[in-house]
Amino acid sequence: MVLLVRIVLGLIGGFLGYSGALFVLKTGVVAGFIDNYLIGVFALVGTLLGVVVALPVFKGLQMGFNSIVRALVKTPITDLLGGLVGLVIGWLLGLVISLPVARIPVVGVYAPIFFGLVFGSLGLIVGLRKREDFLQVFFRSSSHIRKRQGLTGQAAPKILDTSVIIDGRISDITRSGFLEGDLIVPGFVLEELQHIADSSDVLKRNRGRRGLDILNKIQKEPYSTVRILEQDYEDVTEVDTKLVKLAKELNGKVVTNDYNLNKVCELHGVPVLNINELANSVKPVVLPGEELKVNVIKDGKEQGQGVAYLDDGTMIVVDGGRRYIGQTVGVLVTSVLQTAAGRMIFAKPKSMERAL
Repeated sequence: MVLLVRIVLGLIGGFLGYSGALFVLKTGVVAGFIDNYLIGVFALVGTLLGVVVALPVFKGLQMGFNSIVRALVKTPITDLLGGLVGLVIGWLLGLVISLPVARIPVVGVYAPIFFGLVFGSLGLIVGLRKREDFLQVFFRSSSHIRKRQGLTGQAAPKILDTSVIIDGRISDITRSGFLEGDLIVPGFVLEELQHIADSSDVLKRNRGRRGLDILNKIQKEPYSTVRILEQDYEDVTEVDTKLVKLAKELNGKVVTNDYNLNKVCELHGVPVLNINELANSVKPVVLPGEELKVNVIKDGKEQGQGVAYLDDGTMIVVDGGRRYIGQTVGVLVTSVLQTAAGRMIFAKPKSMERAL
């Protein structure tokens, strides 16, 4: 690159030196037999100067280019698009306004440049400040596929998998208003639900029917918009893989409580909303030393232990609580353990605390 810049600047310097020599000759300052020598000297000096300044010029261009690249990388895409749209509109407006002025002698030559700079700058500023409005006008949908499927919500569509529909908690979550945007049920997910509902196994059949009932319930409620997409991928057999491909096409998020699907989506860079993670996040925080009232319902794994549950399903292991089975007793929290399956609380009866 340095060699190329030196060659180019050397040629430019030689041309400028040659042009300067012709200008000097036209002034009549020198004349006669030294004309050719003067031209050669000027061209040689111009070429040498071009070669000498090539390296500083190259470094300056390189630093400027890198600065521009860093600035563009840090600038949000919405700012770039909004500024570009505003700049183009400003240039076009300046060109139109300069057409009548271009007929005026002398001034008309510079009119397009002047109006282009002025209105281009104004358009760039307005485009950056009004980028959201510009993008909404020129890019009404982030995806042609979403528009083709009739998805009009501004929020990213939420694609439901089979497990989260059967689970049923999605109905309560959508009713609370925490999920925005369209709820998408792919045709292959609905087909899988129907197969489960038609299973000869009683447990599977009940799960499948529960999922269909939940889906029917969500569709009838006014707090959510459920869309069935009859889109399939014949070359793919795995439902999880189909969900990932659909999420990428729609620029949406997968809603699931399946641990394996969660990991697959993360590997493919697809956003995931895991119902189990949400449930664990909203459970009330219990700290060691707090007192609780619990109903001990069964034995624990270790000798003398009793097991109780909070209203949200959190298990409480009561040390020495076996003798309180079937009773409501006050306990003192000793420790809290967070596991992959959820939160587990360890406690002991308050009567033991008094005895100590």
